Amino acid sequence: MSESSPESGAQAFREASEAAARDLADVSSVELITTVSVHLLSAAALRCGLAEDGEDHKDLDEARALINALAGLVTASAPDLGNTHARSLRDGLRSVQLAFREASVFPDPPGEGPGEKYTGAVT
Repeated sequence: MSESSPESGAQAFREASEAAARDLADVSSVELITTVSVHLLSAAALRCGLAEDGEDHKDLDEARALINALAGLVTASAPDLGNTHARSLRDGLRSVQLAFREASVFPDPPGEGPGEKYTGAVT
């Protein structure tokens, strides 16, 4: 069994980085933004307790951060995404914002919930 040297580890990292850059070069901005948004949306839903075993993963502090990030991304990128993509992401965002409100023992006042500084009050 041979040990790897720091130089071989650095070389492997460079090669992996170059491969990732080549892969990203083949992906459109709309696809990349949508994919990242879906990951944020899924993670936020999980942290709001919406999974099958939801209580095991529920963490509203984490959900708040994820929803804020998602709201900022969706709001900022909506003009570039086009109506179809932006509408479905906004619908998903609204759903997790409402789920967060329902999961909160002491819900935030309207307009102060996660992401609402970007989207306006969600009711």
